[in-house]
Amino acid sequence: MTAGRDDRSVATAAVALALLTAAAVAPALVGARPANEVPVTDLPEAGDSLSNPTADAWGQTPEKEVALASAPSGAPNANDTSIEAVSVRAARTDGRLALRLRWADPTRDANLTPGRYTTPHVNSFGDAAAIQLPTDASANPGIAMGSTQTPVNVWYWSGPTAGQELIAGGPGTSSMVNQQVSTNATYRDDHWYVTFVRNETVDTANRTDFAANEDVQVAFAVWNGSNAERAGQKAVSEWQYFPFGPGPQGPPYEAILWGVAGLALVVVIVATVIGIRRS
Repeated sequence: MTAGRDDRSVATAAVALALLTAAAVAPALVGARPANEVPVTDLPEAGDSLSNPTADAWGQTPEKEVALASAPSGAPNANDTSIEAVSVRAARTDGRLALRLRWADPTRDANLTPGRYTTPHVNSFGDAAAIQLPTDASANPGIAMGSTQTPVNVWYWSGPTAGQELIAGGPGTSSMVNQQVSTNATYRDDHWYVTFVRNETVDTANRTDFAANEDVQVAFAVWNGSNAERAGQKAVSEWQYFPFGPGPQGPPYEAILWGVAGLALVVVIVATVIGIRRS
């Protein structure tokens, strides 16, 4: 009888410990996102306020920090870049997609006014940022500006020239007619805040359509003008994606995390039972 009671006590303790572990782990897993997902928040009431880089409405969106590294390029000093990450927020409002990029930069390079020993457009450069998207949302273009078969749509902003919409099919870009993207920027507390806003659906070719029920890839680039970064000398991300489709993509999957958590619970239970029996 004593042995039976001991076994029941062991089982009860193991179950209680497993439940406590599950309660601690589950909240984190429920909120887990694939590592390369950029979350998009629906803000139907935000309207035009999202064009303001420091609007309160941006506080209702989660911020995703995206790592940057020097772009593989044959440009001189291509590996000499200084921006290591950019933080991204995204929202949908009134049929438009709004993105905000934020990154640390101790120098505000918003014009090309030469200094005493500089020449305009030769050794004075402006800060800049870009968003790269496949023109065909279902395509998988190369990260380095796509290709002739899989071109990319580039939303570009720079301190000296403001916004521009570009098309690329490999290295090099061309300006698009009838610009559809509006940009706005604020420099505050050693950080740039830059917004890009465009209608989700467009009727012209070579522009990414966000209305389809599928995920859309996106990548980011930043230039630090005071570090003489320009053209191919830039800090870039790997492909990320907007979760517009019906299911998750990219590692780590939430199901995998749940599987790991389940295995951990089993290990805890077994270790607990063995420990109690030995004692």
